[in-house]
Amino acid sequence: MIKFENTSVFGWDSAIRGMRNPLNSWDKSDSSFLNLNNYQGITIGVNDLNLMKQLIKAGSDHSKFMRMINVTVDITAPLYWWKEFDTYKVGTVRNSCSTMHKIHEKEFTLDDFSHEHLCSNSEKTLKKVIELLNIERKNFITSKDKFCWWQLIQMLPSSYNQRATVQLNYAVLRNMYHSRKNHKLDEWSEGFTVWVESLPYSELITE
Repeated sequence: MIKFENTSVFGWDSAIRGMRNPLNSWDKSDSSFLNLNNYQGITIGVNDLNLMKQLIKAGSDHSKFMRMINVTVDITAPLYWWKEFDTYKVGTVRNSCSTMHKIHEKEFTLDDFSHEHLCSNSEKTLKKVIELLNIERKNFITSKDKFCWWQLIQMLPSSYNQRATVQLNYAVLRNMYHSRKNHKLDEWSEGFTVWVESLPYSELITE
């Protein structure tokens, strides 16, 4: 399971202006921008779009403008997916909900975990783990004994869904998309890639 919410894409005007700096070709820019209530709408002109694609085709050294197209999004995904996401350290920022401080805040339910591929026996096992987690949660709330807290932290399955606000850019998204689009995890191949393809002018990333 993976969920994307509150996507925001910005920085187009700076990226396009900077893209044209090397040849002083600002007069050839034909894009239009609309800034309204912190939302930036854009219509990229034919001249600018053709130059963008040429620079991308020439390689990452020439397509530096992609690093200036910023994306922020709230992602909810299992811990096993976040472990793979964290291999991308350059051009990303991640502020996560804290398992260390907030793991005991609410009672655990089955929907707090990614379980869509579990067979009936495996789901029964997960439900038993959730039951034990809730017992230790109550014990910790009552006693404040760190021993009980350790039971929560060390028993927590990697299928636990964690929410984080993430900042990326089109350059790093291009790298991630082409590296992960055929990944065995559905969260990459059917979740992340579909979200990337929904971004404005996603062909700059996907082509």
